[in-house]
Amino acid sequence: MELSIDQTFLPHTDPDAALTFYRDALGFEVRDDVGSGALRWITVAPPGATSIVLYPVDGDPDLAAAERDTIAAMLAKGSYARIHLATPDLAATFDRVQAAGADVVQEPTDQPWGVRDCAFRDPAGNLVRINQKG
Repeated sequence: MELSIDQTFLPHTDPDAALTFYRDALGFEVRDDVGSGALRWITVAPPGATSIVLYPVDGDPDLAAAERDTIAAMLAKGSYARIHLATPDLAATFDRVQAAGADVVQEPTDQPWGVRDCAFRDPAGNLVRINQKG
């Protein structure tokens, strides 16, 4: 069997802020942008990579109000969703994302498990970790 990851999903609470972060701060290409207002599904990705669908938290009609409240609280805390990215130049990537005004969680750091990484929060509160590759 041969499988590959086609898409992964991250919630957003503000489609325009999410688009600005992923397109402008991270340099991702926009592959699709459907819906309207706050109910937009935006597909972004680094060129040639697996797509990330930024989806509206309020876009699932099957969620009860209590479930939406729980998700909103977890997003605000930064514990609901995360993504790990990799770059060959962590310092330059960190500088670019920080200069774009992203919420810095951790500056580039050598971790005890052998990885050098940094971390940001996207506008919805999702944790975005970036590892030094190579």
